[in-house]
Amino acid sequence: MATSGYAELPGVDLWFTDTGGPGISIVLLHPASGNTEVWQYNADAFAAAGYRAIAFDRRGWGRTRINEMSDPQPGTASGDLDALADYLGVDRFHLLGAAAGGSVAYDYALWRPERLRSLIVVATGASGLGDPGIAATRARVDLPDFRKWPARYRELSQGYMARDPEGTARWDEIHARARQRGIPSQPLRAPLTLAALEAIAVPTLLLAGEADLTQPPWVVRIQAEHIPGAELRLISESGHAMNWEQPEVFNRTVLEFIGRH
Repeated sequence: MATSGYAELPGVDLWFTDTGGPGISIVLLHPASGNTEVWQYNADAFAAAGYRAIAFDRRGWGRTRINEMSDPQPGTASGDLDALADYLGVDRFHLLGAAAGGSVAYDYALWRPERLRSLIVVATGASGLGDPGIAATRARVDLPDFRKWPARYRELSQGYMARDPEGTARWDEIHARARQRGIPSQPLRAPLTLAALEAIAVPTLLLAGEADLTQPPWVVRIQAEHIPGAELRLISESGHAMNWEQPEVFNRTVLEFIGRH
């Protein structure tokens, strides 16, 4: 049975959603531009395929509430994920992280690989991965004043905005209230670098949107080249928010991959 509510964990009352059921679990980590609501076109599809889909709002997002009395702040998202898995009685699971959630997914995979069946990282740049070459190239090729553009133009493709104005408005609505004010960001457990990616030891799939201006395919391809055995898939005509823009293709691609692991 599907449930949602708060998990009272050290330092935080973590808001989560859970499709329930006896299937193997897949945990979903939202991007910085959203919260658990961004998975509304994905979680049910994964559940219909026989999986248990779990998502949660990280500290500073959505409905999650920090609790300074129960543990120091800000903690780490990987620590919260591990505690939530224990709370829900989940042993080994597939982990999917989008954009900023992908950085957390990398962090967790490097810390707790024994808990993961597979890793799916979506449209993630991981803050340049500490690589001066990537940073220099991005500075050279980024569109003028791109970081100052409204979020929808940075994250949604023109094609999606043209064909689905209602979906665009819904995405805007979620984004506008996703981030809480005054809550510090959680650090990763360890610096994320290209060299660190070479130590990832679980089956890994990377997804890139062909029309993604925020984390274009060349940025994702570099990551794939540093992860042993990683697979790379491009989603045609999709921007940064590919699970929202192209849910049928996205869901099918993810299910095919995790079905092999």
